[in-house]
Amino acid sequence: MSDAEIVPSPPRRRLESDPWARTLGIEFLDVWRGHCRLRLQLRSHMVNFQGYPHGGVIFSLADIAFGAACNSHGEDAVALSVTINYLAAVTSEAVLVAEAHEVKQGRRAGFYQMSVATDDGRAVASAHAVAHRLTA
Repeated sequence: MSDAEIVPSPPRRRLESDPWARTLGIEFLDVWRGHCRLRLQLRSHMVNFQGYPHGGVIFSLADIAFGAACNSHGEDAVALSVTINYLAAVTSEAVLVAEAHEVKQGRRAGFYQMSVATDDGRAVASAHAVAHRLTA
């Protein structure tokens, strides 16, 4: 990773202080320009009526990774669209790792790919998103 990819401390602290991420107990593992990797230890209150992790929790993990990746450039960006595919059910005790990376960043629109997997690498979900920069 080059110095140009490193996110300075003040913006990184802003990304990592996301209230929803903190509420879920998400740990920020890596953040650099256009990329983010997160970890979440699932808890019993995060399951649906079938006892599997709720899709909303998995979506939130991918979305928070996306939000950090697309805002890592220091310019405010918001989601225009997010599409997720759930690939496998996991146990309610699983540890999930989400990764978001920038595929292409234009002047105003950015395109991102996200993945969610168990900590041992089993694919759980795949997502695509488009971000809109508010300033450009």
